[in-house]
Amino acid sequence: MHIKTGDLVRVMAGKDKTKEGKVIQAFPREGKVVVEKVNILKKHLRGQRGQKGKETGQRIELPAPIPVSRVRLLCPLCTRVTRVGYTGIGKDKKRVCKKCTKEF
Repeated sequence: MHIKTGDLVRVMAGKDKTKEGKVIQAFPREGKVVVEKVNILKKHLRGQRGQKGKETGQRIELPAPIPVSRVRLLCPLCTRVTRVGYTGIGKDKKRVCKKCTKEF
């Protein structure tokens, strides 16, 4: 998978199209990523009865995974949406921006 945790990405399809955010988590086997402030779900929690201070329920907003095919990497150097190439072999493998041809 060409996108890693910590990368800056832009959503290209879906309800959050054109939103940008940082990748929080990556799931390579499923082909999905979790991006902050994108694909927000509201989870309702039931209140706890009989305990002081925990009687009321609440809604928690959390980002859900989206398919990696819906996001594109933003180059940290030229700040454009780009594809990724690779140079080097093994541990010396570096990612390269296809638009500005610089390593990052």
